[in-house]
Amino acid sequence: MTQPALNTQTLIQALDLLGKLLERASAASISLVICGGSSLIATGLNPRATKDVDIVAFYDEDSGIRAAHPLPASLVEAALSVADELGFNANWLNNGPQMMVNDKLPNMGLPDGFVDRLHRQPYGQRLTIYFIDRLDQIYFKLFAAADKGGPSYHLDDLIALAPTADELEGAAQWAMIQDPSPAFADTLVAMLNAIGYEDAAQKL
Repeated sequence: MTQPALNTQTLIQALDLLGKLLERASAASISLVICGGSSLIATGLNPRATKDVDIVAFYDEDSGIRAAHPLPASLVEAALSVADELGFNANWLNNGPQMMVNDKLPNMGLPDGFVDRLHRQPYGQRLTIYFIDRLDQIYFKLFAAADKGGPSYHLDDLIALAPTADELEGAAQWAMIQDPSPAFADTLVAMLNAIGYEDAAQKL
């Protein structure tokens, strides 16, 4: 059976149900930082459908950003119940992008000002979602598109965000900290040239 698409309506439905299940289980409160397609949908940046909700980090206003590993058992159990109820795949909520948080890099490997730009949305008393900002989507999507090394939905999302040359230059400088290899830099330059941002490419 094909999973129903996560769009504006089903995303809200899923997260509302997730929050209610956490309350019903008297689970500890949790705050998740979400990136990718679901964050694009939730912040109104791109109404396209997606297949999952990507957790990049845990966040607490007192202790800050933390790596999203491991996911609490209460969250995993609640997410599986949501999957059963709504017909989603078992991993509709996952921490695939958790590697973006790296305590060996400046600012935990995240773009400067990342936390200040987060968009907070509570779902009941136990679940708070922080959706990443448009600028951080540009950074993440540029990195992911270059990492793929060719046409991809990441590149489509990046183009849809209509970044300025300055935004892409900043994103590229950040991406090359995440992957400092010459091969990645070459791919990045070629990609920027291919999508019409020659000025940004020349500055790398």
